[in-house]
Amino acid sequence: MANINLNVEGITCGGCEKSIRNALLANDGVSDATASHETGVVAIEYDDSKIKQEQLKQAIVDAGFDVAA
Repeated sequence: MANINLNVEGITCGGCEKSIRNALLANDGVSDATASHETGVVAIEYDDSKIKQEQLKQAIVDAGFDVAA
């Protein structure tokens, strides 16, 4: 398993956190995801043989949020 923390812009509430979590968990290979509107950080645990970092970032963008560079 691999872990990554991404800085994400636009997380303003618990609903945003839930939207990001659900978007990530819908992908095969993601075992856990936690978003924090207080820190703007999304922590993801995933199987890097099934899903790549770019796909994780795209799932967050598709959910309507911006991943900081």
